Amino acid sequence: MPTPRDILADLWAQTAGDPSALEAVTLTGSEPVLPSSFRVAAAAQTSVAAAGLAAAHIWQLRSGQSQDVTVDMLHAAIECRSERYLRVDDKPPPAAWDAIAGVYKTGDGGYVRLHTNFPHHRDNVCRVLNCKPEREAVQAALLQWEGVAFETAAYNAGAVVSFMRSREQWLALPQAKALETLPLISIERIGEAPPRPWRGGDRPLSGLRVLDLSRVIAGPVAGRTLAAHGADVMLLSSPKLPSIPWLVIDTGRGKLSCFADLKTDEGRSAMRTLLAQADVVSQGYRPQSLAALGFAPRDAALLNPGIVYVSLSAYGHVGPWADRRGFDSLVQTSTGFNHAEAQAAGIEGPKELPMQILDHVTGYLMAFGAMMARVRQAREGGSWHVRVSLAQTGRWLWQLGRLDRGLATPDIKPEAVTPFLETSASGFGTLRSVRHSAMLSKTPARWSRPAVPLGHDPAQWPPRD
Repeated sequence: MPTPRDILADLWAQTAGDPSALEAVTLTGSEPVLPSSFRVAAAAQTSVAAAGLAAAHIWQLRSGQSQDVTVDMLHAAIECRSERYLRVDDKPPPAAWDAIAGVYKTGDGGYVRLHTNFPHHRDNVCRVLNCKPEREAVQAALLQWEGVAFETAAYNAGAVVSFMRSREQWLALPQAKALETLPLISIERIGEAPPRPWRGGDRPLSGLRVLDLSRVIAGPVAGRTLAAHGADVMLLSSPKLPSIPWLVIDTGRGKLSCFADLKTDEGRSAMRTLLAQADVVSQGYRPQSLAALGFAPRDAALLNPGIVYVSLSAYGHVGPWADRRGFDSLVQTSTGFNHAEAQAAGIEGPKELPMQILDHVTGYLMAFGAMMARVRQAREGGSWHVRVSLAQTGRWLWQLGRLDRGLATPDIKPEAVTPFLETSASGFGTLRSVRHSAMLSKTPARWSRPAVPLGHDPAQWPPRD
C-alpha cells in the first residue's frame, strides 16, 4: 500500500506541483486512527496536507519565503468530523438526521438509504411511496418496491436516495465506467485572460476573493479552508433554500454571508456584480443548475476573464448519472463502501464509514485545486475550471487500499479531541471547534472572521487592503 507521503506526492503531481516542494512537509501519526477497513485517516491527512502545501507554495511565490507544513493524522481525522465536535455555548449538536432518514429494506431483499434532511426531499420521498413521513409507514411502503426501481422513481421525482450496491455491482454500471476516464481533480483552461498578479498582504491568500455557492459539507469546507489561509470568502445563499444550521456554523468560520435569490432579476444582478469582482467561484449545485441561470463556467469566464471556477458534483460531470443529486452518505451506499464495510464487520445491511469522509476530503481537494489553478493563472494567464466529485474521491479512496484489522480500532475518545479545539466568538454564541490541522510555520492558518448567520452581510465585497 502507498504510504501517506506517497499519496501526497501523487496528489501534488496530479496538479503539476514542483516535487521539491514536498520536502517542506512533515506528516505525523500512523494508521489506524478510526474504526474502518478503509484508509480514512490517511485520506484526511493527505488531502489537508495538499491544500496546506498549496497555500505554502503560494506564499513562497508571493514573498520568496519558504515554510514548513506539518499535518498530524489524528488531528486531520478529527477535523474531518468537525461538525461532531462543535459546541455552541457548550451545547452539543442537535440530532443530525431527519426522522425518516436512513436505511430501509426493500421488497427484493436489498437496502436503500434515504436523505431527507431538507423538507422538499422528504416530501418527494413520501409522494413516491404514497405514505406518511413516519419510519414504520416508509418501511412498509418500501417492502412493496424493488430497490433499483425505487431509486430510479425517487430520482425522477426529485428525491435523494441510493440503493446499496456491492463494489462489483457499482463497477458494472455505466456511471462507474465513465468515471474511469476522469482524473481525481480536473483543471482545465476555458478562456483567455492576462495573468493576475498576487496582491500584497501577510497571508498566502490575502486579497483573494472567493464566491462560495455551496451547501452542506464539501463545498463549504473548501471555502472554510481558503478562508483559513487568508482569502475573503463570501457565502452566497438563497433566503428561500433550507439549511442545516449546525453545518452553517461549523463551515461558516472565516466567511462573510449574504443572500441573493438567483431566480429573481435582483438576485442575478447581485450575483453578476459579485462574480465580476471575484478571483474564485466555488459551487456545489448539480451540473447545469447554474448554467440554466446564466452562470456556467464559460459564462463566468466571459464576465470575468481570469476567473477560477470550481465545480463539485455527486457522481461526476460525465455519464448517465452526471445530473444526479447526491450526498456523501448516498455515494458511500451506491458505490460499494457500505456493503464492503458491512462485510468486513460480518454484519448484514449497510455499515457507514466513521465520518463523512467523501465530503470532507473532497472539500480539501476543491481548495487544493482552486489554489493550484490560481497559481497557473498567475503564471500563464487564462480562465480555469476545476472539477471534482464525491464519486471520484470515493474511487481514489478505494485505490488507497484496505486495513485488515481497521474495524477493530477503538473510536477516538473525547479526551483525545480536546488538544485540537479552540474557542472563539461568533454570531451564534461562543464556539468550541476544531482548529485547522495544516500547521504552516510562517503563516499559521486561522479564521479572522467569526461564523455568522446566513444573510448577515450585504452582497458586496469588503475593500481590499
